[in-house]
Amino acid sequence: MPVRDAGRGFLLVVEGIDGTGKSTLASGLHARLLGLGLPSVLTFEPTDGPWGRQLRRSFSAERRLSPREELDLFIRDRMEHVRTILRPALLQGRIVVCDRYYFSTMAYQGARGLDPWEIQRINEGFAPVPDLVLLLELVPEQALRRIRERRGDVPNSFERGEYLRLVTDIFARIDAPYLTRLDAALSAAELLDVSWKVLRGRLDLRTAAVQGA
Repeated sequence: MPVRDAGRGFLLVVEGIDGTGKSTLASGLHARLLGLGLPSVLTFEPTDGPWGRQLRRSFSAERRLSPREELDLFIRDRMEHVRTILRPALLQGRIVVCDRYYFSTMAYQGARGLDPWEIQRINEGFAPVPDLVLLLELVPEQALRRIRERRGDVPNSFERGEYLRLVTDIFARIDAPYLTRLDAALSAAELLDVSWKVLRGRLDLRTAAVQGA
């Protein structure tokens, strides 16, 4: 059964392939929440913990770990993240803004041949299900161009064209009532405004539900 025992907090997840502006959006939403005096935590996955660092080394290594080995690290990293950051913040009633979550694991490891729905089942056995997922959508070619031009980076093994097309296909198949798809081709300012409206709407609904309980 999906985990929903996270108190009165609110879990917002920003998802999408690399180059869609996830980190910029997550930071912008977090800043607006703080500006309104709302208790908020900004976090990300993979984390900077030992499992997350191993994953990042694998992403850029000449010989990557196998999909199963990486999945094991993702799960270990997420369990630590849930235990030390996500669940405590949610139990304190905070709004958690998370840059990537288990939906990225579904899409990226699924593109390497694993079953994305089995990955979802495993993760929802221990990780809180989000209240809102903002999924930023952009064609892989444009995302790669952004990575090269805006970040000045050489795409790593998680950012190759054909691989990103497979990842995009899996993201397109994920369906849930808490998921909202957004056009990442918008400017950063436009995307922030649209996302903020969606988030405010969900927070208002949550407040109404709590008051009516």
